[in-house]
Amino acid sequence: MAEAATATPPELPTKPIPEGFTARTEGKATILQHGNDVFYNPAQVINRDLSIAVLRYFAALRATEPAPTGRAAHRARRASPTNAAEVSTPPTRPGLTVLEGLAASGLRAIRYAQEVPGLARVVANDLDPSVVEALRRNVAFNGAPAVDLVEPSVGDARLVMLRRAGEFDAVDLDPYGSPSQLLDSAVQAVADGGLLLCTATDMAVLCGNNSETCFAKYGAYPLHKPYCHEQALRILLGAIETAAARYKRHIVPLVSLSIDFYVRVFVRVYTNANEVKNSATRMGYVWQSQGCDSFYWQRMGRRLIKGSSVKYAPGSGPAVPQACPETGAGFTMGGPFWAEALHSAEALAGILQVLRSDRAAFPAYAKVHSILTAASEELLDAPLYVNLHDVCKTLKCSAPRAEVLRSAIVNAGYRVSSTHACALGLKTDCPWNVFWDIMRCWIAEHPVKNVLPGSCLEKILAKAPEHKANFARATSALSKARTSKVARYLPNPEANWGPKPKHGRGPKQAEAGAQVGAANGAHKPSPDEDGGAEAVQEAKVAAPQ
Repeated sequence: MAEAATATPPELPTKPIPEGFTARTEGKATILQHGNDVFYNPAQVINRDLSIAVLRYFAALRATEPAPTGRAAHRARRASPTNAAEVSTPPTRPGLTVLEGLAASGLRAIRYAQEVPGLARVVANDLDPSVVEALRRNVAFNGAPAVDLVEPSVGDARLVMLRRAGEFDAVDLDPYGSPSQLLDSAVQAVADGGLLLCTATDMAVLCGNNSETCFAKYGAYPLHKPYCHEQALRILLGAIETAAARYKRHIVPLVSLSIDFYVRVFVRVYTNANEVKNSATRMGYVWQSQGCDSFYWQRMGRRLIKGSSVKYAPGSGPAVPQACPETGAGFTMGGPFWAEALHSAEALAGILQVLRSDRAAFPAYAKVHSILTAASEELLDAPLYVNLHDVCKTLKCSAPRAEVLRSAIVNAGYRVSSTHACALGLKTDCPWNVFWDIMRCWIAEHPVKNVLPGSCLEKILAKAPEHKANFARATSALSKARTSKVARYLPNPEANWGPKPKHGRGPKQAEAGAQVGAANGAHKPSPDEDGGAEAVQEAKVAAPQ
């Protein structure tokens, strides 16, 4: 009896790993890898965990919505009928059909099949037949339910999406680089009200290092400014909206996040010709002062309502004078960018609930939870953000604590929040003239030295503040993360946390690629004044110097 009481239970039998392969386990999925034959990036565990949480939320939401109708729904039902009677039965809301356009090892598709309830089928597609063969091997290695739900597919993702237009409840695109060539097909492949999950890793392009390339790919001219990471999200959303509008469709973002070395957006796609007329009103240009941090929005289009009549017109302007009111400098124009909210507050709350209800299922729970928490605190109607340290660099002054500046803004009668995209960023509806008056009052208490005659700094400080700043602590200026003890800006878990080399590269190429990834994805820690965790600076490749 004593021996039985101390004995440990036998381990569950596991499948033997084929000779020459290594096994990588993430969540409930295990893949086999032989060298770098199939692309795998451990840093993307955050991406995959986030996607699973969003898909769980979307699957539950989709199940409550009316059943699909029309030609696209008929094609979807005919795609995999179990018998002739099924095709003729009245439409019911089936489980989700998901397309992963660039599946690589199949890790994501396998995790979807095994960790997202309510899936009917996951089509895992890749262009390279040898990669799809490895995908089949991984699916078989994982057994049910992956074997039952994952459908391997070989082909160009664009053609697959066009041939099966309107068939998929969710389309997931996670390319190695830019998704711009895939967007036109993707917005057609998603069923009405379906979900498009899209990643872009070409952050240098989206953040303004190669502006002409960005315009060629996304139809927007970026500005190389401190708010570049949120700008990247708005460029990608604008490109998706523009592609959708060609097919009488429009998008509604659920969550849009800048994470480490990439951006990831989750948008619902709807078919509505009347709503497409508002597409230009959801886009805007940014006028950036060349002498200070001030920027101003100008909508691309206007909606004119007179009684029951609704007409559409180009945006009115100019939105700015000939010279910056603070420095007298000129302006640079960027865009067009998505000018509406990046997130849905309801969706963020639902996804956070999904995440918290099953923590053990998400290997990167801490990082995903921190990012979503930060996003849930953002002002949804304040596009772009101000970087506190860049403002103080312009003014050559010591930086106030974020809480102090936020309190001054709140005491002036305006709203302010942090942003998930930058540990030092502030989003606010405070007008620029009031913001600069607050900073002038701060400098009056903390004088600066060596103000060069004729400089932009001299022009800013030459104005007497019309608004007297009140730096007394305002409770509403405290971040929710601080009051709830939720750390937001977590450091990367290991060195070289960033992009990895494409599959098939030799050892020297892989090493060189890893070094580039380290340079592109490296982050510098800085004190976080809000959550107690270490904050991180922007990626070197994207952050303005």
